[in-house]
Amino acid sequence: MIKNLVEDHVTTAYDTLRPLFPAYCGCDLCRDDVLTFALNRVPPRYVSRREGAVVTEVNLEKEQSRAAIEVVVMEALRKISVAPRCGKRGGASPG
Repeated sequence: MIKNLVEDHVTTAYDTLRPLFPAYCGCDLCRDDVLTFALNRVPPRYVSRREGAVVTEVNLEKEQSRAAIEVVVMEALRKISVAPRCGKRGGASPG
């Protein structure tokens, strides 16, 4: 089974950062848009075996990798807050 381990880290960052953006809608469409935006901007880390997953997870857990993912997710949350495809409009987001 081939898996992009970055997906889990982007989703975790989304879950952590989402409460910081009260203007962000958070519906399924907006969530998918944020995750898609972020995943298209973060290099994928594909693995096919458990051994590769362990090494890749260690590298992704480094603070520099986490910070880069969080920055991209925050950018996505801000952009989707301003122009959500679902049509809901919020106020200003932090940052």
